[in-house]
Parts: sequence; structure tokens; C-alpha cells
Amino acid sequence: MRLIADVHGAAAALRKVAVGTGPLLVLGDLINFIDYRTNDGILADVSGLDFVTEIVELRTRGEYEASADRWREHASGREEQLRADYDERVEAAYVEICAALGDADAYVTYGNVDRPESLRDHLPRTARYVDAEVVDIEGIRVGFAGGGITSLGTPGEVTEEEMAAKLEQIGPVEMLCTHVPPAVRPLAIDVLGGRAKGSAAVLDYLGRHRPAFHYFGDIHQPMALSWRVGETMCRNVGYFRGTGNVFTHEV
Repeated sequence: MRLIADVHGAAAALRKVAVGTGPLLVLGDLINFIDYRTNDGILADVSGLDFVTEIVELRTRGEYEASADRWREHASGREEQLRADYDERVEAAYVEICAALGDADAYVTYGNVDRPESLRDHLPRTARYVDAEVVDIEGIRVGFAGGGITSLGTPGEVTEEEMAAKLEQIGPVEMLCTHVPPAVRPLAIDVLGGRAKGSAAVLDYLGRHRPAFHYFGDIHQPMALSWRVGETMCRNVGYFRGTGNVFTHEV
């Protein structure tokens, strides 16, 4: 069983790993809205690199309200045109990245930058969209819960209450797969971005149900890649766009 997260538009790298043997679990954020290392992505394609650089600098300093204000200023009076431009590029991005999965035996959930419906609609026939459900993979009960716990207004965001409801629907499993990490500081804070994005609902689930493994992504430069929470070994399997690495779970 192979796992990746945070593909962020890396179609060529995904195409290479899609031909490998064994199921491929993709844990969200398939399209590239902003690459915080280079500032390129869909946002820069539509609104320009200078604007993206300004937004990234504000967010990196923790000035999220100022970032939101700058976005509203940038979009004022041309909201519909910008929305159409973004929609066109997002759809094209999903066509490319989902085609890169080829005929892989894939299980795919969504992350905070994803548009869940677009992702599901573009997956190839051999890939299964999974969210708030349990699947038997290689004899292991695997629970999937998509979405990210952020506050930037992206389509793939969920509230803690929504995440808790998904996890309640899943119930006890041997392996939990989410996009978001648990609310454990070394796993949930990006050392470059500085913002904690872990989920209290996921941490509560680990404490109550004690799965053997929890795999996730979301944090591109975490303080720690792995951490034990009670009886659960937690592991960040991203940042695929930056590393091209695949994590293999040995059954």
C-alpha cells in the first residue's frame, strides 16, 4: 500500500508513481493554487506573480485579515470575471492531474485547496473517491475523511464539527487517512508558514478509537514527520510536489 499527499499539480511525478504496484492512496490537495516556495500556481496565472508575492508575504507574517482585505481590493468590481478565469484553470488542472493517475488502483480524498465535486468528476474509472467511509484495502480497514481545517475560504475547508461528524460515521478502523493532521504541535505547524492547521476532532478520534496508524498531509514543512499519539503511529506522507516521494505501508 502506497500513500502520497499534497500533489499540487505535479502531474509528471504522479504519472511515474501511478504505474507502481499496489494500491495508491492520495490524501488530498491535488491542484496547485499557490506554491509557497516559488509563488507560482493558478493564483499567479490569473492574478499575476507580484500580487501572489504580496499575499504570501502577508500570510507568512500571520497577517491573514490583511491578506483577505488585499484580496477583496484586488477583486473589487471584477469578481465574476476572476471567478470565471479561476474556474477555467481549475477544471483544466483537474483534467491533467487526474489523467496522470492512469489505470492506477487509487483511492483519492480531498484537501483544503481541492474542489471535491470537480475532483470526483474527473477521476479515472480505476480511481475511487473516498470520504467519510471505510474501505477494506489489502485486508486492512481504512477510514477516509477529507478536507482541511483552515480559514482561508477555500472549497475544501471543513469545520471541526463537520470533521467530527465524518469520523463518527467512520467509527473504529485499523488505519485512518485524512488530509489534515491531528492537533499536535510538531505535526500541525509549518516551520515556514508558521500557522497551525491541525484538527482537534482528529486528535479526539485517535484518543477514543486508537487506530494503529494515522496517515495525512497538509503541512508541507512540519516540525516532525511522525509522532506517536497514544497507541497510534501518526505519519505525514506529503509533500509530494516538493519531494516526489511515496510512503509505503508494509502490510
